[in-house]
Amino acid sequence: MSNLQVFDYEGQRVLTKAQLAESYGTDNDNINDNFQNNVTRYKEGKHFFALKGDELKQFKASQKVSGNLKYAPVIYLWTEKGAWLHAKSLNTDEAWEAYEMLVDDYYRVIEKPSAYASLSPEVKAIFFLDQKQQEIESRVERLEESKTIDYGQQLLLQNAARQQAVQVLGGKDGQAYQDSSLRGKVFSSIWRDFKGYFNVDSYRNTRVLDLERAMEYIIDWRPQGKLLREIEDANSQLAFS
Repeated sequence: MSNLQVFDYEGQRVLTKAQLAESYGTDNDNINDNFQNNVTRYKEGKHFFALKGDELKQFKASQKVSGNLKYAPVIYLWTEKGAWLHAKSLNTDEAWEAYEMLVDDYYRVIEKPSAYASLSPEVKAIFFLDQKQQEIESRVERLEESKTIDYGQQLLLQNAARQQAVQVLGGKDGQAYQDSSLRGKVFSSIWRDFKGYFNVDSYRNTRVLDLERAMEYIIDWRPQGKLLREIEDANSQLAFS
């Protein structure tokens, strides 16, 4: 972003907010809004400098400051890194082109690592931060994918299984439900089928991402084969007694 090199401040290439807005085809208000929307991400002294008081007086005295800034109570100077970060989030053609140029440099470095040495320190820092961010996002994604349900969520599955067992056994007043051995077979069958379907060794190891699907599975579960016949036979004995 050498075309944005306007001033030198504390050894860094910086530009004013107005110059940043002009370069990205927008206005000061849009730059302000973009800053406020990301205020916790922009770091003073790293992405920008807010000059006022004696610092502002020294800056005006040492630089050729244009008339519209001469009497400004505060001047915001954006570093090259700060300018790139604005380009990432501003929705203008000029900002898009600037960020696309950064992306091109990124892939040029990937395809030809020796090209990394030719980049400016600011751009190198952006690549480094981008790499770290990707690593963090990848780690978070892996944690989310592997995170298992907590105690409260385990209770939800247990309650759903109890309710479903009562239903398929014909209610608590049914002969099938009164048969503790048959009732135990139903619970065992529910969890055996559940573990096979979700490929877990215990319902407690159900992934959080699968919780909703797990609840639906239990609600839709039905006994099959011999177990179904045993339930029907038990309840039919009550009907004819």
